Amino acid sequence: MRLFIALMSLAACVGTAVRAAPASPAAPFEDTMAQRTLACTACHGKEGRAAPDGYYPRIAGKPAGYLYNQLLNFRDGRRHYGLMTRLLDPLSDAYLMEIAQHFASLDVPYPAPQPAAVPAAVLERGRKLAQDGDAGSGVPGCVQCHGARLTGVMPGTPGLLGLPRDYLNSQLGAWRTGQRRAQPPDCMAQVAKKLTAEDLTAAAAWLSSQPLPADTKPAAAVAQPPSIACGP
Repeated sequence: MRLFIALMSLAACVGTAVRAAPASPAAPFEDTMAQRTLACTACHGKEGRAAPDGYYPRIAGKPAGYLYNQLLNFRDGRRHYGLMTRLLDPLSDAYLMEIAQHFASLDVPYPAPQPAAVPAAVLERGRKLAQDGDAGSGVPGCVQCHGARLTGVMPGTPGLLGLPRDYLNSQLGAWRTGQRRAQPPDCMAQVAKKLTAEDLTAAAAWLSSQPLPADTKPAAAVAQPPSIACGP
């Protein structure tokens, strides 16, 4: 109910667009998680499939543990986006878990990846970072934590495929500059700070241009323990 009320507040922010549209009857209140989370899908797209602008990422099908931790991070100040913080601030841990479990349960199609408009050498560097890492810099490959198919790992590691390049760039940059944080040990901050800005761009370009495998669900586990410890 509190999230539904938050949706009403969100609607006030887009009043101009609403006034320009023809009036339509309000949807009846169904008391379902799909309706309660309309405040989420207003930005993250229908069923959490992602917004077309490339800024709001896909949340459908992500591991529930990952989504829950990110909701906590926004609410508790480790991630910074005012609208998310205001929506989540009054919500309890238990309700945030319900939201996370709802979106984690959705199995909806991914859009086709966009071709990367970068030189072949940049794409190859991105592939190497994602699959092999950079031993000289002490950076593990993305596959160590995010799974061999890069579709995520249960219970708390997200997939990297199917995300827009702009979003990947912004999040990697935020970790590199300390604008995004996780509970310690913050492995992504460690990784991002060891790579150059060019390397982050290359990794984002390669990841965002890769097709999704037939099975897009997160893996149950990684083949072997990662070489770097990560917090929630």
